[in-house]
Amino acid sequence: MALFSQDALNDGVRKREVFGWAMYDFANSGYTTVVLTAVFNTYFVGVVAQGAEWATLAWTLVIAASSLIVMLTMPAIGAYADLHARKKALLAMSTAACVAGTAALALAGGGDLWVAVAAMMISNVCYSYGESLTAAFLPELAKSDSMGRVSGWGWSFGYFGGMLSLGLCLAYVLSAQARGVPATEFVPVTMLITAAVYGAASLATFVLLRERAIPNPEAGREAGLSGAVRQMMSTARRARDFRDFSWLLACAVFYQAGISVVVALAAVYAEQVLGFKQAQTMMLIFLVNIAAALGAFGFGYWQDRVGHKRALGVTLAGWIVMTILAVLATGPGLFWVAAVIAGLCMGSSQSAGRALAGVFAPAAQRAEFYGLWTFATRLSAIVGPVTYGLVTWMTSGNHRLAILSTAAFFVVGLLLLGPVDVRRGESAARSAS
Repeated sequence: MALFSQDALNDGVRKREVFGWAMYDFANSGYTTVVLTAVFNTYFVGVVAQGAEWATLAWTLVIAASSLIVMLTMPAIGAYADLHARKKALLAMSTAACVAGTAALALAGGGDLWVAVAAMMISNVCYSYGESLTAAFLPELAKSDSMGRVSGWGWSFGYFGGMLSLGLCLAYVLSAQARGVPATEFVPVTMLITAAVYGAASLATFVLLRERAIPNPEAGREAGLSGAVRQMMSTARRARDFRDFSWLLACAVFYQAGISVVVALAAVYAEQVLGFKQAQTMMLIFLVNIAAALGAFGFGYWQDRVGHKRALGVTLAGWIVMTILAVLATGPGLFWVAAVIAGLCMGSSQSAGRALAGVFAPAAQRAEFYGLWTFATRLSAIVGPVTYGLVTWMTSGNHRLAILSTAAFFVVGLLLLGPVDVRRGESAARSAS
């Protein structure tokens, strides 16, 4: 069987179109890697907020507020995209706004708090919109029994995009530091680099990806988002028909909360508990990205073979093992092992969840259902890091206990995955279509 088999794709879908779709994962991964994980978060705390006692809290509140906006708006936007067949158009608008917001982060210097907050709010909200809208194309491209591998193609390719952006930024930072350039000058340039990679790489998506959805004939009778809200209310009234999707959303809230902790705070844990230096932290992020790319790619094939539910369950068990190893680590060695497991589980669990959501989404409501999926993942982005922060605050900075508490998210997620019946959920999606 060919590695990238045409048999995995729906009739009429060409491989170059899937490449264009995967390029969006490649394009937007630099935003999470550089802005949220590796560079701008520490710059915001140390330079923009000038190391104030409230600086870390301010950063988490910005992330939480932007996630809340996405939670409240993305399901309606998804329903609107379905009714009017506007996924691609809305994706283009959200991409342009995210790229502009990322570039605007370059304007934030020491003390420019509100400039940074405004640019972060715009960029993070629009990044989340784009992530949801591009996911809604997956069921149009892949056959239902190949959703795992095609999702894995995009997700694994995305990690290489994140490494490209991070590598370019790191090369510039090291060069600037060698010349004695301060962070207030070189960090803004990294934001421009990230925005440029995002914008340039996403062009392939808009050139190659087709909008296959057909506008709902009833959509023209509704003005603005009123039709989308009506559609969402209809879905809510039929929630019992989609109970397996509902269980999946509940599962996702918990396990994605654990993943949000790892994404946002793994570097903090490494520095605070194990004494990692900046160079070691950067290498750690590279290692996690490589492992995640391999995990997402290889795991997708295995997922299609053994089933979506079982595959997702295995990754959640892997996350539990990872958190235990991180707690037990007293030096870099065991923590590097935990980081590799985290990378493998990160790529595979996120890709698996995206694929399973596509299996449960009715053909005429794919953007709406991925909007609901985004609601769950954005809620988790608030719950996970805030819980970690509260545990450290209540235990006088005990990061080991905080990371151990993160294991509870994966345990609950595994338990909530139990009631999910994939065949029943897939049948409900077909019936709704």
